[in-house]
Amino acid sequence: MSLASRRILLGVTGGIAAYKAAELARRLIEAGAEVQVVMTKGARKFIAPLTFQALTHKPVRSTLWDARAEMAMGHIELARWPDAIVVAPATANFIEQLARGSASDLLTTLALATDKPVFVAPAMNRLMWANAATQANVARAKKRGVRILGPADGDQACGEIGSGRLLEPTQIRDTLAAHFGDGPLAGVNVAVTAGPTREPIDPVRVLTNRSSGKMGYAVAAALCAAGAKVTLISGPTALPAPAGVLRVNVETADEMLKASLVAAKKARIFIGTAAVADYRAAQNARQKIKKNSDTLALRLTKTTDILCAVRAKHPKLLMVGFAAETEKLAQHAREKLVKKKLDLVAANLVGKGKAFDRDDNQLHLFWNGGTRKLRKAPKTDLARELVRVIAQRLTPA
Repeated sequence: MSLASRRILLGVTGGIAAYKAAELARRLIEAGAEVQVVMTKGARKFIAPLTFQALTHKPVRSTLWDARAEMAMGHIELARWPDAIVVAPATANFIEQLARGSASDLLTTLALATDKPVFVAPAMNRLMWANAATQANVARAKKRGVRILGPADGDQACGEIGSGRLLEPTQIRDTLAAHFGDGPLAGVNVAVTAGPTREPIDPVRVLTNRSSGKMGYAVAAALCAAGAKVTLISGPTALPAPAGVLRVNVETADEMLKASLVAAKKARIFIGTAAVADYRAAQNARQKIKKNSDTLALRLTKTTDILCAVRAKHPKLLMVGFAAETEKLAQHAREKLVKKKLDLVAANLVGKGKAFDRDDNQLHLFWNGGTRKLRKAPKTDLARELVRVIAQRLTPA
């Protein structure tokens, strides 16, 4: 992802994730950006300014009371300098000040004094993030045009698990690159399906599967980072929508089909990562089915195949399907490629310890006349590799 010639002001606040800001600075510079770091007083307790100075080759700014800089109203000049401001990590306290419009230190003053886009990547304990006060402050900041990046789910420094982790530096970098429209899919409309579907049996029970949606959400984020305009049609998941993505929430296969046909009308690329139910109950009981016998016969009927339906309506779309298999991976993937008239199939083996409910995966790509294996890696990395292949298929060299 290119950030060539872009000026990025990187704000660092006082949280344990401040150490990741050094990696973010390095990634931004690798992408071609010029980086100026501004640290709060709390941030200096977690990581030394010298680290950032060595990476950026610029002195770190941290106070409004720098006599030399302020002789020429340096904070105003600094607010005008960047193409974007990104604060990572952003503490609950910083977000609260930002929402109030406070200017209590250099970083909050810069956020008020700029007319450039401000991106904020929260990092805090899961309960602090979920607290109603924090969510109200986030909502106020969003209303004022601040872009919120994340947070991610996972292990936290406090030993707890949940939402509140700082997004990975590469994700933040890619989101910035997408904002500037420098990616290989800049301006391309893409529709992505993700997650499971739920087919009701009665008002309480559903037919569903083990898909977490992580792969589909990673693909949506990678597409956005490549500059695409992404519509994510999602079955029920516990995942936050990737930054910059339009999410359409659905539950059943029929709802996903209808949303897919609408999104495909303006798309150039359609990617079906969702684990869509192949069958639904032939009759949805109006009342809860009681446990009155030792056995229960449930009659099922086929759902409409979404990829086939979209292809029939839009023969010129570049279409990518996913194939989750327990055996004969290559055979089934190639059959799917032909039967559903797809341009590319991303296949993977599923089962105990594979793919579902995991952060890593392994993909084998198939297209007419070609194949490529992607090594086992985090789903976010695989998504970026897949998007690169898709971009090449859309505009072959």
